[in-house]
Amino acid sequence: MNNKDQLDVKEIAMSIRDDLANLQPLSDNCCIYRAPKRAQKLHEKLYTPRVVSIGPLHHGKEELKAMEEHKRRYLFDFLQLSNSSNGVSLESYITCIEKNEGKVRNCYAETIELESEKFVKMMLLDATFIIMLLVKHHVSQLQSSNDRIYRIHKKIYDIRHDIILLENLVPFFILEELFQLSNIAGSVGGLSMIELTHRFFQGRWDSWVTKDILKENDFSQVKHFLDFLRICQRPQRPKQLKEIEKLMIPTATELYHAGVKFELHPSGNKLDIEFDNGILKIPHFRIEKEVEILLRNLQTYEDCHCDPGDMHINDYIVLIGKLLKSGKDVEILDESGMIENWMQNNEAAATLFCNMDCTADPENFYFSKVVDDLNSYEKSTWHKWIANLKQNYFNTPWAGISVAAAVILLVLTLMQTVCSFLQLAKA
Repeated sequence: MNNKDQLDVKEIAMSIRDDLANLQPLSDNCCIYRAPKRAQKLHEKLYTPRVVSIGPLHHGKEELKAMEEHKRRYLFDFLQLSNSSNGVSLESYITCIEKNEGKVRNCYAETIELESEKFVKMMLLDATFIIMLLVKHHVSQLQSSNDRIYRIHKKIYDIRHDIILLENLVPFFILEELFQLSNIAGSVGGLSMIELTHRFFQGRWDSWVTKDILKENDFSQVKHFLDFLRICQRPQRPKQLKEIEKLMIPTATELYHAGVKFELHPSGNKLDIEFDNGILKIPHFRIEKEVEILLRNLQTYEDCHCDPGDMHINDYIVLIGKLLKSGKDVEILDESGMIENWMQNNEAAATLFCNMDCTADPENFYFSKVVDDLNSYEKSTWHKWIANLKQNYFNTPWAGISVAAAVILLVLTLMQTVCSFLQLAKA
């Protein structure tokens, strides 16, 4: 290398130092992410809003701009309702968001390039839109006769779908700040923001949000709507870890042939899956596209945000996906009342879970004890032999009678043979 081609070491070092000096510390508030590129490429529609952008990640998209006018109308309604409560000015809400701008930006995993003025305006429109969405849901009298959201068939369903997507969220704390500042609580019977959220989502996605969930779980640290839904299915029992080297889970068909009985668990918590004395109990769950969207966004959120030992939704998807490998597996659980298949057929239902492509850590798998017990039971030759006898020879009353008659006939024949032999021996 000649002098011309020699590197300027000092200049490179200075450049690197400048880059390092400009590094921003990672925030503990980070909780809103884009789905990984691989997930987006395979299942982009499952992470993409249909009608409304919430937050900066899908802000400004042409196909979502029609909802911007509705956001402004809901801001107008918010200000009117707020003024009737305590007369807080528009400037006060802008100041509230401006003071929290840094904290809000830190909630997003990527740098938001919007300048302050546009960011604050966007956040005000999106946050007040969500607040009024929940308020009008609870107090239907506040819905005007020409409300394009609540009066148009299916529009509210699309919006409910959009506002829980991983990439389409705003921090929950800013909703609470604006709601408390507005004093709108008096117009909704004194309900808090978390109570309005609960009522808005209650009963959706096959009762994912149960009636008494606010009494059962702690929502004081909820980060956003998707996090709220994750907390709704937080495990009620401590993890019972069992050391397993490899995550091998028998299918429902394999368990059936081993004599396992399937029963519906009465719990509203989807993770209350139990196996005891040959009986597998699973809470009811529905297989449909909307549930798939919820599960995928929750699983991706856990993948981006949670520690390996705290991925209980991911572990739930893995377990159900292993049980339901084929249409026959779906049929077995359907007949037991555990599942409700809203897909076009059993094969489509099995494919839905198989395509989720989740992996789990055997060392931290929430259902490791259940899996270990299932494997031990399924491997037993005795259990398989008894199951085969029951399923093939005692599966109906007439079959049982026929087998019993055959056994009696065999015994009588044997007795007759013995008697004849004894008579010959005496002679």
